Amino acid sequence: MTQMALVIDLNVCVGCHACVTSCKEWNTSGEAGSLADVHPYEDDPSGTFFNRVQTYEAGVFPMTDTIHFPKSCLHCEDPPCVPVCPTGASYKRKSDGIVLVDYDKCIGCKYCAWACPYGARELDEGRKEMTKCTLCADRIDNEALPERDRKPACVLACPTSARLFGDIHDPQSEVSRAISERGGYQLMPEWDTKPSNHYLPRVTTASSCGCGSDSACAGAASGAQPASLEAKLERGEIALAALAVRR
Repeated sequence: MTQMALVIDLNVCVGCHACVTSCKEWNTSGEAGSLADVHPYEDDPSGTFFNRVQTYEAGVFPMTDTIHFPKSCLHCEDPPCVPVCPTGASYKRKSDGIVLVDYDKCIGCKYCAWACPYGARELDEGRKEMTKCTLCADRIDNEALPERDRKPACVLACPTSARLFGDIHDPQSEVSRAISERGGYQLMPEWDTKPSNHYLPRVTTASSCGCGSDSACAGAASGAQPASLEAKLERGEIALAALAVRR
């Protein structure tokens, strides 16, 4: 079975928000689901987002690390948002595994938001409908577009190619190879939702102390290597899962 998904390389994401901007631009006019913007250029703008990038600092000075963490719907293979929907508005498309919302059926009850452990659902206050990332289904299905453009808007906009898109069930696909070769991992797998989107871990180098000095920092001078993100997670220095679902 085909399962389309995103693979996000945390090692090259620079937190530029190009993915957020392009997602917002496309989905305020695209067919997969419009995004409301209320007073976007006034003092109190509001609206909904399919994609967000959270940035935080890890470690202790001078061995600090800035981490940019993009977050959107993970298009779970066993999505808890689908069975709780009382109207059948939330569904998983059989052809490619993308989780979508039928806006004609959605009544805005928020059951799907309560069921999602990743905080990936938002209520469009104007339409009173639940919204989420569609992986730009209207783009990837549009045969009028050139083949190279049949990708999510966020993927096309990323200046560092931090976002990959493809079938994770195809062992020869770019995303499957990236997951296998780079140790790609799922977010909060303990929930047994089998998230389709994966993250490629950061690789911390000795030169990433962030001290801003031409001289070697104390840790580098002593030969100590900065701990990897995974090691920090194991020691409890970073609660990545908790930060990832924080709004």
